[in-house]
Formats: sequence, structure tokens, C-alpha cells
Amino acid sequence: MNICLVGNQNCGKTTLFNALTGMNQKIGNWPGVTIEKKVGIIKETNFELVDLPGIYSLNPYTEEEKISRDFILTQRPEIIINIIDATCLERSLYLTTQLLELDTKTIIALNMVDVLEKKGIKIDINQLKNDLNTEVCGISALKQIGIKELINCIRKMANQKQTYHKLNCNNCEICIFKNNNDTKHLYEENKTQKYKFYKKNKNQEYKLYEESITQRYKFIEKITAKCLYKKKKWINITEMLDKIFLNKIFSFPIFVIIMFLVYFLSVGVVGKYTINLSNNIVQVISSGIEKILINFQISQWLQSLIINGAIKGITTVLTFIPQLIMLFICIAILETTGYMARIAFLLDNIFRKIGLSGKAIIPFIIGSGCSVPGIMSTKILENNEERKKVSILVPFIPCSAKLPIIVLFSSYFFKEKAGIISSLIYFFAIFIIILSSLIFKRYSLQNTNEGFVLELPDYKLPSIKYVARDVFEKTIDFIKRAGTTIFLSSIVIWFLLSFSTKLEYGVNLENSILASIGKKISWVFYPMLGVNSWQATISAMQGLIAKEQVISSMAIISGLENKEIFESQAFGFFNIASAISFVIFNLFSAPCISAISAMKKELGSFRKMFIAILFQTILAWGLAVVIYCLF
Repeated sequence: MNICLVGNQNCGKTTLFNALTGMNQKIGNWPGVTIEKKVGIIKETNFELVDLPGIYSLNPYTEEEKISRDFILTQRPEIIINIIDATCLERSLYLTTQLLELDTKTIIALNMVDVLEKKGIKIDINQLKNDLNTEVCGISALKQIGIKELINCIRKMANQKQTYHKLNCNNCEICIFKNNNDTKHLYEENKTQKYKFYKKNKNQEYKLYEESITQRYKFIEKITAKCLYKKKKWINITEMLDKIFLNKIFSFPIFVIIMFLVYFLSVGVVGKYTINLSNNIVQVISSGIEKILINFQISQWLQSLIINGAIKGITTVLTFIPQLIMLFICIAILETTGYMARIAFLLDNIFRKIGLSGKAIIPFIIGSGCSVPGIMSTKILENNEERKKVSILVPFIPCSAKLPIIVLFSSYFFKEKAGIISSLIYFFAIFIIILSSLIFKRYSLQNTNEGFVLELPDYKLPSIKYVARDVFEKTIDFIKRAGTTIFLSSIVIWFLLSFSTKLEYGVNLENSILASIGKKISWVFYPMLGVNSWQATISAMQGLIAKEQVISSMAIISGLENKEIFESQAFGFFNIASAISFVIFNLFSAPCISAISAMKKELGSFRKMFIAILFQTILAWGLAVVIYCLF
């Protein structure tokens, strides 16, 4: 049986999906968490459940809303579970009334009843059930309240042969168009697109549509008047906090301080106290493996492959895991508390001036974990042109893969000020995003400077369970990349470094295949480094495979790890100027293959993808050269 979960953004859909299926999909206290439909099996049943992106009505504006609308109208699920935020009943019922018109079995899951009780508000569920003429279940998805009752309700409705609810509203979109002689033909012609046909004509049909909205809300007001009761006055903590975090004077400085603390804690504090410990652990593991290989009398070339190739490449990256974990924790807390949506609201005026909406900040913040989901989350943006712009700009934000590059260089060249420098690099990335947006705005043929509506959810204490799960999954994903992409790339680098063009093993580095390749293109990097370094050239090129591979390649080429890399002959030329320019180039140049693939999907063609890569790389090279000259 095909069942779908439908509801407004940030109403707890994904939390309920996890509760019903036992899966661990990502959740967050901000809109846009679900950007693609997700599928699972409801516990103790064989019913398939589809979690659809958040939607406010069946007249969609964004790509993610179209995913939900198209699935509902074309796939025709057998049961719709409409999850409603009980604390925003009137707003949520607009979508509910549309769903009840579709002649599909519908269950209303009234979520957050525990929060409702704390606020001193009561909903008469039986009255609501009678008015909507369908099943209504009170639940708390987060605290697992009412989940068993909801599953029993699903089983009960699954055994019914026909839908039994009939919405008593004769002033909805469908009824108005169906019963009006002048527009009846539009309804007949567009049965499969019932919630799109009014856009064909901006005159009479659109006026009828506006009338239907007014009548629908009048119908909803009658329902809520009968079933909603406020028992006591509620002290709204969210409003009190917003007076601070959204204050006209202090809001932006608070945002700057918060993002500064995120990187200062991750790089400065955690990095300072864990980098040596991580190095010692890695050295113990490497020494142990090396002794085992010697005891088994493994051939010298194979020992070199394992120790100097695979292990050195992987472990160099893994030493940065403590800093990454702290970064993931900070980002997860921002998401679950509800501050993420405030950042979008806060930056709306600034972003509007550069041709973007404040909602665009969400893909950028998601991109701080990984560029791929950041690019994918551009589906929450209503304007197609804006989605393309943001898809190109998201890789400019320092992601977890770029953090090892930033940490390694800043900790060696700036010592105790590493955390401050890392934070400044983050804000420099924001500055470049703004500058690039202005360039796009100047040469774009379409206007993307549109207003947007974004729900500001209530502030919530971060759930330790979900923060821990989110951090764990991101960390495991990082480790998997180290064990797959970086592992294979490290072996390739070792091979090209250990063999000559005549496939002779054990040659001098300068005579290796890798050196011959790097020397032919090292001139490109001369203006930003001040030297012709094939070693740095090859390392930077590895960023196209994975940004973590930049550090891995440097470790394999130098034969050393972490800060010791800069004591080697291969990379000893680095000074403050060349170090900053090298970091800047890797920060803004074309992203990894996975991110490029996601960009291609959002941009829609290889031509646009190639232009985007060219723009990113030329901009990165230009910035690196300018910074080197300034220093």
C-alpha cells in the first residue's frame, strides 16, 4: 500500500517519518530539510511510506513543493497522512482542506500536542474530526506520543474500501471552477492539473481563485472557532528571544559573533588541544602496521605502497576529525534550535540588494558541512535563475573537506591565531559570494530580486539525540570518503610518484611520472606561489577529486605528515603570502567531482556546468594572485 506523508515545512514531518519507519533521516528546526521524497516501511506493517518535501498548498512556488504536488496528483497515494503543527492550526488547515477535496483517504496527524498543552491551548479533537469528517490523531512525533495509535488508525483506514470523508466547503478552487459556466471548460481540460489551471488567465479565472482563498479561510475560521480553546496566557519565549536575535542594531553583530565562535571553537580551541594527540595516535598506528609488514617480510615496494601511499594519505586527513566534529556540532545546534531560519530572515535585505533572497543563506549554511547537499537544497528557492546562481556560489563556502587545508596552513603559519584566521577566511568567503552575486546581477537578463515568505519556527532546545546522530552520520561520511576516494587517489599518487615514465620503480622524485606532469603546468601557479612548484601544482589539482586529497597529496609527496610537511624540501618554500594564496585558490576553485555533478543537475546542461567551473577557477586564480601580491 502506497502512503504519503504531507505537511507544511517545519511541522515535524521527517521526525514523524523516522518514528513510523525507524529510519534515521535528517531533521532540523528550519524549512528545507526534506528536499527530495524519502521512502520507508511503516513499522509492524508492509505499508510503504513516502516523506514528501514541505508544502503549504497545492499551488506550488518552489521546486520542492512541486515534487510534493506532482506526487499527490499523479501518483495518487492510497492514504495521505497530513501532519499538522497543532500550535499553528489555522494556517495548517489550508493545505488540509485541499487534500480532503482529492477524494483520497486522509488521516490528520495533529503534531506537537505536548507543546500545545504547555502553552495552555486545547484542541477538541473529536470536534475537529466531525468538522473535517476524517480521522484525527493527536501525536508528538519528537516524544513518540500517539505513534502506536496512529499506526492502528492507518491499519483501520487501509481496510476501508472507499474514502468516507466529504469536505463541506462549496467555495474551494475546484468547486468554483467546476460549477461556474464561464470556467467549467478549464476544469474539464485540466483534471490532472487541478491546481494549475487558474494561471492560464490573469483576469476572471484569477479573480475566482482569489475569491476561493478568501472563502476557504472563512471556512477554516469557523472550524477553529469551535475546536480551539486557550486556557491561559502563554509567555512566548520565542518572541522574547527574537527581540534580541532580530534586533535592528544587535542582530547582525550577534550573527558575526556566532559564526566567529563556530570556527574559533573548531579550529582554535579544539584544534589546539587535539592535533598533537591525533598525530600521536596516527603515528602509533602507522608504526604498528609497518612493524607487521616487516615481520612478514613484505617486499619493499609493497611496504612503500601501504605505508607511504594508502596509510599516509588517509591518516593525514583523519587527524582533523576532532575539529570537524566540533564544526558539525555547532552547525547542528544552529539547525535544531531554529536560529537557521533567523539567519535567512536577517540577511534578506542584504541579499536582496545583490540579487538573491534571504532564503538563499540556507543552502550556504548546509554547504558548510558539504557542498553536495548545499547545492541540492537550492530547490527551496522559488526563482529558477536564483537557484542556478546559488548552485554556483555554494562551493565557495568552506566545507568540511576544505577545513583540513585551512587548519593545516593556519595552525603552522599563524600558530595561536589559527582560530581567528579561520574565521576571517569564512567571512572572506561571504564577501566573495556577495561580490560574485553582484557580478551575476549585473549581467543577468532575469530579475531574481523577489520577496519571499519564510516561516520562523519556535526556538527549541537542541535534542542531544538528534544532534549526536547528525554529527555521527556526517563524521562517518567523512571517514568513508577517506576510505574510498582518498584511498584510491593516494594509491594513484604514490604510483605516479614512485615510477618513472619508463615504469622504473624507486626513481628520484624529480624523475617521476608525477613530476613530469606537474612541471608542464606549474607555470600556472607561479604568480600565486612565487616559485615553479610541481608538488604544489599536483596537490591543488587533486582538489578536483576531493578537497581533502590536497593535504593527502602533500603528505605523500613530502613523505611527512601535518605541520612537518612544511619542513620538507618539497614544500619548504611556503611563506605567509604563498600559504594564504594557496588556501584561497583551493577554497574558491572548482569543487570536487561530486559537487560538480550536483551543479550539473541543477544548472541543467554540461555547457552551463563548464562555464560555472571556468568562472570558479578563474576567480580563484585571480584572487590568489592578488593576495600574493598584496602580502
